[in-house]
Amino acid sequence: MNFDLSSDQLNIRNHLHELLKDVCTPEYVKNCDEQEKPPREALDALAKNGWLGLIAPEEYGGAGGSPLDLAVMLDVLGYHFEELGLWVFRNLTYGCYALMKHGTQAQKDMVIPKVITGEVSVCFGLTEPNSGSDASALITKATKDGDDYIINGQKVYTSGMDISDYCILVARTNNFEKKQQGITNFFIDTKLPGIQVKKLATLGQRAIGTTEVFYNEVRTPASSVLGAVDQGWRGADNYLCYERLCLSAARTGAARAAFEFALEHAKTREQFGKPIGKFQAVSHKLADMRVMLDISQTMVYRYAWLVEQGKDTRQDAAALKLYTAESYKAIADMSLQILGGYGYCMEYPLQRFFRDSRLATIGGGSSEIQRNIIASSLGL
Repeated sequence: MNFDLSSDQLNIRNHLHELLKDVCTPEYVKNCDEQEKPPREALDALAKNGWLGLIAPEEYGGAGGSPLDLAVMLDVLGYHFEELGLWVFRNLTYGCYALMKHGTQAQKDMVIPKVITGEVSVCFGLTEPNSGSDASALITKATKDGDDYIINGQKVYTSGMDISDYCILVARTNNFEKKQQGITNFFIDTKLPGIQVKKLATLGQRAIGTTEVFYNEVRTPASSVLGAVDQGWRGADNYLCYERLCLSAARTGAARAAFEFALEHAKTREQFGKPIGKFQAVSHKLADMRVMLDISQTMVYRYAWLVEQGKDTRQDAAALKLYTAESYKAIADMSLQILGGYGYCMEYPLQRFFRDSRLATIGGGSSEIQRNIIASSLGL
């Protein structure tokens, strides 16, 4: 495995940095966070410049990029604004990757070109009030009715549902002995009658945030089924592994931004007659953060390579998500500590990294669940 980036991948990084310096400034990010406003202008700029088609097949107007190309892009997006990276990852994972794997030709033709142009956003509805870590215990029900399905139930933490046009909804279509069986994925229109969306107030991730969704006698055509009926759990689990690559890449970029802010402060802030970075207590924190960043990036690249080679496993995805999430949280915390009182002030961005990073070890599969997956692979 050689993780040296190609000239094309270096160009992805450089061109994105130049674009986002103009359209995703620190002031813009601050306003999106404070006003709880999605970074629509930044997303539109990415679409205009062709970036939302990075992994889409060329037949749809995309670039046919690799998982490593995507990781490089999301790292840069996360560096400038984590939530922009998360919005893009959802669109590309659920509006492109999932459809290319399991979608019908009609679903692909309807959605992928519009994801590329930024006309359409897609989210993922899995978690329920009583099935979070035990995700396959979901009870939202889809009942066959002629050529349609009737959906009833409740989802929570469906991030971006209020700004999405479609949602991959994971629902139960049958009850079997094993709870992973009898689950079906649906690619549904978020504006269907009977869908009620409630925005949730959260500690961080406020620009896009997350929602609670109620499904009351929602009728969707059978043509909205994504993949095979009753066999959707394997697909959903696969999407989650791809999601963990995307989350890890974006959060590694965000962690780097927090680190660089703290490093600059340590070089310029003086106490006791010298920069605080000269004190071992501070310099060792920065050294530890640098090591965590290097390991996180290496793990992101390694997992992207495994996906490209078709050699990735749930255990690999769990290890990646666990390490990068815990590192991001630790880096944000130590960076805030280095800024001291300034870090605690809302004027500076470290408080946002601190708030946003706290979700990393909870959402998308908690650190405890990732450890369970890894332990299981060890025969424990």
